[in-house]
Amino acid sequence: TGSWDTFLMLWSFRPQARAFRYVGHKDVVTSVQFSPLGNLLASASRDRTIRLWIPDKRGKSSEFKAHTAPVRSVDFSADGQFLATASEDKSIKVWNMYRQRFLYSLYRHTHWVRCAKFSPDGRLIVSCSEDKTIKIWDTTNKQCVNNFSDFVGFANFVAFNPNGTCIASAGSDHTVKIWDIRVNKLLQHYQVHSGGVNCLSFHPSGNYLITASSDGTLKILDLLEGRLIYTLQGHTGPVFTVSFSKGGELFTSGGADAQDKQPFLPKSTTETTVRTLPDKGEEICGYFLNPSLMSSECSPTVLKKKTEDINDLPSESQRSIPLAVTDALEHIMEQLNVLTQTVSILEQRLTLTEDKLKDCLENQQKLFNAIQQKI
Repeated sequence: TGSWDTFLMLWSFRPQARAFRYVGHKDVVTSVQFSPLGNLLASASRDRTIRLWIPDKRGKSSEFKAHTAPVRSVDFSADGQFLATASEDKSIKVWNMYRQRFLYSLYRHTHWVRCAKFSPDGRLIVSCSEDKTIKIWDTTNKQCVNNFSDFVGFANFVAFNPNGTCIASAGSDHTVKIWDIRVNKLLQHYQVHSGGVNCLSFHPSGNYLITASSDGTLKILDLLEGRLIYTLQGHTGPVFTVSFSKGGELFTSGGADAQDKQPFLPKSTTETTVRTLPDKGEEICGYFLNPSLMSSECSPTVLKKKTEDINDLPSESQRSIPLAVTDALEHIMEQLNVLTQTVSILEQRLTLTEDKLKDCLENQQKLFNAIQQKI
């Protein structure tokens, strides 16, 4: 996990296992990801750097510098050979992991790039930006091959589905959208959150999508039926990140309440297919609505013992006040964005109502004139 406290924490779910704290970044950690083999850990930070860590008790790291502004996301290709990074310097950069060196940049966005993800086969990269576009890039010729635009908000996060035929976006306008990139068509549009959607994750089967929002909730969407099936509550503030486990039986989420949550997905055994989500009629409240009900065998144990001396941590007075102020300002900005978007929606609806009323009056006048002529 990465945090505003500038540290990475490496957790073990084994009972009585130690949690390791990694020190290196000088500002907020914005994104973390394990390599496919698990032998490397990449992190991005507002300090404009990317770090590669060896995930052991010592946590040695090497620092990559190429971006000229805060780095928003890191993503390994499925074969682990490449790393894509997205930054507020309006660029996406691709790195070679074997040689640990910078390869090339992708420039076409006109505002901060919030996220960049490889396709499952590594041939494409999808990126989203505050310029209200989502772009698809060809990693062979390094060209933008597709472009999706939004006229209301911008995407905070994008990802390919497991078979690489579709992309999903988490929107600042509270929406989740899914496009088929083979025919460049918007397939599904969900507006189930009351706050900006910050992150999403496809279930390994590709049939479900979980979303994390600033409204404090997680939601699971059934993509086959095209509807919301579960709303998951537990965080006491905005939820910034969520991810299914590799097998899909678990997912984990992180939010502004300084907690990581790891609910179970109910298991059920059926014929030849193993489902990790329950039937619609199965009881799920105990699993989702109260994450504290997890068995002690699988809940992470946080120990006070760290790999670094506790004196390395900033004192509470040094870091809590500026972080609290920053959190409050970000919350205020989020609420202002919500109000602005609400007013915009109301204006659109009012305009539509006025147009319909005008049409009704015109039709009424035509009918009146027709009756008058007959008389």
